[in-house]
Amino acid sequence: MDITKLIEQLNDSCECKRLEALKELKKLTDEGKLAKPAVTNYVNNHIHTTYSFSPYSPTKALYMAWQNGLKTAGIMDHDSTGGCKEFLKAAEILGMPVTCGVECRVDMSGTSLNGKRINNPDQKSVAYVALHGIPHQFIDEVNEFFAYYRAKRNERNKKMCQNITALVSPYGLSLDFDKDVVPLSNFAIGGSVTERHILYALTKKIMERYPTAESLIDFAENEMKIAVSDKIKDLLRSTPTDDIRYAYDVLGLLKGNMVEKFYIDATEECPKVDDYIALANRVGGIAAYAYLGDVGNSVTGDKKAQKFEDDYLDELIEVLKEKRFNAITYMPTRNTPQQLDRLMALCDKNGFFQISGEDINSPRQKFICVALDDPKFGHLIEATYALIGHENCGTENVEDNMFSAKTKEKMPDLKDRIKHFASLAK
Repeated sequence: MDITKLIEQLNDSCECKRLEALKELKKLTDEGKLAKPAVTNYVNNHIHTTYSFSPYSPTKALYMAWQNGLKTAGIMDHDSTGGCKEFLKAAEILGMPVTCGVECRVDMSGTSLNGKRINNPDQKSVAYVALHGIPHQFIDEVNEFFAYYRAKRNERNKKMCQNITALVSPYGLSLDFDKDVVPLSNFAIGGSVTERHILYALTKKIMERYPTAESLIDFAENEMKIAVSDKIKDLLRSTPTDDIRYAYDVLGLLKGNMVEKFYIDATEECPKVDDYIALANRVGGIAAYAYLGDVGNSVTGDKKAQKFEDDYLDELIEVLKEKRFNAITYMPTRNTPQQLDRLMALCDKNGFFQISGEDINSPRQKFICVALDDPKFGHLIEATYALIGHENCGTENVEDNMFSAKTKEKMPDLKDRIKHFASLAK
């Protein structure tokens, strides 16, 4: 069979066709008809799929992780675990250890962090968090928990589409949430609709109106008055317009220049932090705060200068302890060595499990984190195996997870638990 067609089918609208295509690709690889992926020690616990916003279905996401040589991979969608079961089926086909999680924003206004910009560039008093290592029998329960918040989010999404229409109507453009945005999502089958979906719908309309890179750049600069960097111009001019990367580059341009003009603060769609912690405890998941850190000269070059948690990091740690978070997750490529050294020391001092995952939600992003080559991040690889061991044990019996009262009584020291659960996964 045509290999290109098989790879395309990994993003088919039908889950069964996606998984069948993966089975065939794995079979051809095992038979030596396709090159085997490179073997590395890299891991990644934070891969988005089409159940939030991504160019990859759960099956395609894991195929990409496998092809890039990842030893393990983790699904992490916004407000949704809708893709987790497919991800697990794909993992079984590939014989690859994986982990399931969900990312969301929580309301921290009832804490001393009220009024502070925490780790959310768009809004104060709201924090991005992750629920890692969800035992598989609770995947549906977690997704049902977030159904209310996804619906509330869509109420705000509709209003933001109206705001965008007001901004672009002078150019003969408009955006209808139900007709233009929802069809780009997996909302009907338990996925979420994000700001990126809204901007992607606008991207498609702009690309249709301005079908060449030069006409689109001219429109952005001279009509919309958006500053287009030389880097983005070069990418647009050098990428075919039918290449998915081109559309994502336009989306990135709009995201960097328009969000603050149409954004409406999220309120009812953000669970209270106590409700999120209660959910984590009920299902045996790992409650993790996602560290962002102040951005000066962006390490990755894709963030504007902005202050986040660093000036009050000690206070933040105390709030996380008070609320009984289990872990802190961070991205080694996104911060300076000084930020990471400080954070890791605070995690060690305060008994936080450290989890790493590089956010993957666009086709130009690399699945591997070369920062993990640094020996000082070796504990993050071990932690990934511990995370998988936790999830597998919790799936067998929720009371056997890494942070249950039963387990902590048997192994009070976090380092002992990490070693134990990592050995089970390996």
